[in-house]
Amino acid sequence: MSTSTPITAADRRRLWHPRGTLCAVCRQPTRGFGWFDPHRSKRRRPSVWFCSMPCQSFWTHLARERFAMVDLTEEERAAITATMKRVALLMDEIGWATPLADLTEAQVRALIEEAVEGFREAMSDIARAQTPEVPF
Repeated sequence: MSTSTPITAADRRRLWHPRGTLCAVCRQPTRGFGWFDPHRSKRRRPSVWFCSMPCQSFWTHLARERFAMVDLTEEERAAITATMKRVALLMDEIGWATPLADLTEAQVRALIEEAVEGFREAMSDIARAQTPEVPF
């Protein structure tokens, strides 16, 4: 007979948590908060993961309103507007007259990083502002 070691709670968490997945709202690394579509039970349920309860609550709120919509939400439009201001500051440094083809790899990388980070921060701020604080 073979003796097997029992599975510990840490082993179960390691198997359950999606390592390397990014938050569906702000693109931070996830921390174990998840969501699945409760209406689809016969097929494999799509799931998304979040970094915090405010991001999870924000996603759930949007999913209730219009999960199947492809258009940008008002919150996403506001986040894009906030991001444009950050990218514009970087373009002031680079020079507005510089064609995109003449940008260096470092400049393109900086523009992309600024846009992604700005959008992530804006969406996180919007989610935090729309979600009531957890009392514990």
